[in-house]
Amino acid sequence: MTRISRRDTMRVLAAAMAAGAAGAAGLPARAAGGKITVLNWQGYGTDEAWSLEAFATATGIEVVHDYFSSEAETLTKLRTNPGAYDVVLLNSARVSTAAMEGLIVPADLATIPNAANISADLLTNPNFAIDGKGFAVPWVWGMTSIAVREGVAKPASYKDLAAPAYAGRFAMNDDAMIAVALGALTTGQDLNDPADMEAVKEALKALKPNIKLLWSSEDQWNKSFAAGEFDVSMFWSGGSVRSRRNAGLPVDFVVPAEGAVVWVDGLAVAAGAPNPEGAAAFINWMIDPKFYVEWATKVGAPASANAQALAALPADDLSAQVHKPDYMVSKNVMSAMPDERREAFNAAWEEVKAFYAE
Repeated sequence: MTRISRRDTMRVLAAAMAAGAAGAAGLPARAAGGKITVLNWQGYGTDEAWSLEAFATATGIEVVHDYFSSEAETLTKLRTNPGAYDVVLLNSARVSTAAMEGLIVPADLATIPNAANISADLLTNPNFAIDGKGFAVPWVWGMTSIAVREGVAKPASYKDLAAPAYAGRFAMNDDAMIAVALGALTTGQDLNDPADMEAVKEALKALKPNIKLLWSSEDQWNKSFAAGEFDVSMFWSGGSVRSRRNAGLPVDFVVPAEGAVVWVDGLAVAAGAPNPEGAAAFINWMIDPKFYVEWATKVGAPASANAQALAALPADDLSAQVHKPDYMVSKNVMSAMPDERREAFNAAWEEVKAFYAE
C-alpha cells in the first residue's frame, strides 16, 4: 500500500496519537517545541511522514533528518559534526565505540517512560551499557537465520545445510560477519569471538557443493528466489516477512537449534545535542506501541525491543509470527569487536570464497 493511498488514514492516526500522546505515551513534560535532527538510515522508521506529523502535533517539535550509508559513516558524521545531531541510530556493535569516544551520552530513562517495557537483560546488555550506564535505548531487533521455500525440508541445525539434499540449492549472504557467525554457531563457538577460526572456515567450506548463490541485496534475493534458483538460504527475518507479504513469495523463516544471529539497533542522544529534551521525547515516541504497530502492520518493521509493543501486534501478523521473543537471546547478539578481529573475519571469508571459486 502506498503512502498516497493511505494519506487520509495517516491523518486520522496522527490526530489520535496526538490526543493521547501526553498521557498514555508518557511524553516528557519538558519537551515542547523546537527542532531535533535525527541521524539514521533513510526510510528506516524514524522518517515516516505520518509519524513525524503526529509527533509535531503532540509536541510542537519539528524533526529533520540526515542520513548515512554505512555504520562506519555514522561514527564519522558524529565525529566531524559535533553538536549537529540530537538522536542517532546505532547498531549494538557500534554503541560502545561511540560511547568510549564521547560521541553519545548516557540515556536518562526517567525521560523515556516507554523504556520500562524493554527487558532489563537487553537494557543492561554490554552492547548498550558501560560501567552500569546505558548509552542507547534498544529500539528494534531482528535476526539472520534460515529461509526455506515452502514444501522443502527444513533444517533442524546449521549443520544440516551441508547435507546432500540441498546440493546446488543453497544461497549465502555475502557478508563476512554473518558467514563467520554461521561457522561459529555450526561448530558450537561464540559467534562474536570464535576461538577456533580454522574450524569455522572448514564448516563454511563444507557448504561448497550446495552453494548456488552469494547474494548481497534483498532485491537480488527476491528475484533469484522467485526464479527458482535456490530453495534454502541465510536470510534476514524482516526480509522474509517482506518477501512473503509484499512479493508473495512462498518462504518460511526457520531458527535452528543453535539459535539465530541476532542484531539490535538502539537510539541514542548525541553528545552536545541542541535539544536533549526533544531527543528523549522522540526516542520515547519511537518505542511506543502506538507508533510501532502502525509501522509494522502498514509499512513493515523489525521486532520492537519494547515487549508491550511486540505483543500488541495482531496474532496473524507475519512479523509477530517470525519474531518470537524467545529468539532474542543475548548471547547471540552481534557485538562490538576490535578492528583486528573484524579484519580476521573478513580474511576468513575471503579465503572461503576463493575456495568456492576453485
